[in-house]
Amino acid sequence: MERFVIKVIFSYIILIGFGVQIIGGVQEQPLRTAFHFRPPKNWMNGPMYYKGVYHLFYQYNPDAAVWGNISWGHSVSYNLIDWFHLQDAMNPNEPYDINGCWSGSTTILPGPNIPVILYTGNNFADEEVQNLATPKNLSDPMLQEWVKSKHNPIMSPVDDIDPKFYRDPTTAWLKPDHKTWCTLVGAQINGYGAAFLYKSSDFITWKKADKTFHLSNKTDIDLDYYIIGKYDWENDGFKADFEFMDERIRLRYDYGIFYASKTFYDEAKKRRVLWGWVTEADHPADDMRKGWSGLQSIPRSILLDKSGEQLIQWPVKEVEKLRGRKVTIKDKEINSETVLEVAGITASQADVEVSFRLSHLKGVESIDESSYDPQLLCSQMNASVRGAYGPFGLLAFASKDLKEQTAVFFRVLKRQDKFVVLMCTDQSRSSLKTPVKETIFGSFLDVDPNQKISLRTLTDHSIIEAFGGEGKSCITARVYPKLAIGKNSHIFAFNNGSKSVKISSLNAWSMNKAHIAKAHDHNQ
Repeated sequence: MERFVIKVIFSYIILIGFGVQIIGGVQEQPLRTAFHFRPPKNWMNGPMYYKGVYHLFYQYNPDAAVWGNISWGHSVSYNLIDWFHLQDAMNPNEPYDINGCWSGSTTILPGPNIPVILYTGNNFADEEVQNLATPKNLSDPMLQEWVKSKHNPIMSPVDDIDPKFYRDPTTAWLKPDHKTWCTLVGAQINGYGAAFLYKSSDFITWKKADKTFHLSNKTDIDLDYYIIGKYDWENDGFKADFEFMDERIRLRYDYGIFYASKTFYDEAKKRRVLWGWVTEADHPADDMRKGWSGLQSIPRSILLDKSGEQLIQWPVKEVEKLRGRKVTIKDKEINSETVLEVAGITASQADVEVSFRLSHLKGVESIDESSYDPQLLCSQMNASVRGAYGPFGLLAFASKDLKEQTAVFFRVLKRQDKFVVLMCTDQSRSSLKTPVKETIFGSFLDVDPNQKISLRTLTDHSIIEAFGGEGKSCITARVYPKLAIGKNSHIFAFNNGSKSVKISSLNAWSMNKAHIAKAHDHNQ
């Protein structure tokens, strides 16, 4: 049996955009990102690598920065950082997808290596069905035109499956017998999320397996979680490894805004890459005014740690090619109530890696043994609440007077006589604008506070991605500063705890802008 990771929630990535003309730079829109993938305009599926080209398909409204007319946008890249927008791969124009070409996945069939798309269509009866599409011209390296199969729909809801919650087929895999293709489709039965396994010998005729592959026993899971377990291909089953999993702590990809994630295997670099949809946190009217909504996270390499029990995520190596001017701080003690500016970089567009060290760990506050909700703890003990060791970390998107700031910080606590490290992103003071969501995100970080506690942040005008413990915990947030924009944005290291902490090393880089071209530029 094979050990692997399976997602519990199957959903869709959506980016919104008006057309093909993009705004030239961040000067015109100070909150528009410079190195995160975004649509040309408006409201923003399945990534893949094929013949030297990375393809990103994404759900996209070509008409407005709101939900509707969901099509499959299509962009290509040679390095996962610089992108060319192409024409839409698919639009909702058939009876089986007339109300939207929703989420799906790509699979590359062996032999002649033909890429295919499995996707969900919302039909004329407002029911969801699964469909197939293939490239019109395999000699086109950009795979610009796609043809929907005459056999569509190839999967339809049966038995007790709710036809309004039946979507998001995964990338298919071939069983070891080299005869049977399998895919999973997310569904809902009596209000509970489920994953059903479908099998096919020709990729056209699919049959649902007799047993439910996975059925959740919870109704409140609306985020992206993962489960580690074993896949039994002979019996079409999956057994979760619950021995190491605490029922009170669910395994999440990201503890902030990170939804409808997708992975693909990068054959060229022998790695698995994860993407996530990062939605807006301002008012929809603001999205309409600026003409775009939604981003993709920076692509992340993912792997299991040496124990095989925890997922490690880290920005792909290619991101580092955007690094520009560098500043370094070493062996710097930060006393209580101290802020230290990381000067000399473009703080609104930066990559920062910092390692902290603590000493003695005496006088650490205790929390109740039932305190297993990190977001609640971060809200109760935000960046302004002083403890012994913490809060300490970084203040990003900060104005010079600190009236605006987004704190990404750590706090060391004790639970049942054991040290625990809390990681938080505090947006309660991130913007003077209204209305914006000021959620405080949090997670527990599986590190020994007697050793180094590391943090990496990627800031890009209106998004911050934070990676704690070298990728053991991730928090993504959207921020909309009014003062801390452009040259008026700053980054500070800070310590608001009563005990001093040491920065053993801090490296920070200004980040250059990625090249995200107009649709008609891809042949130039």
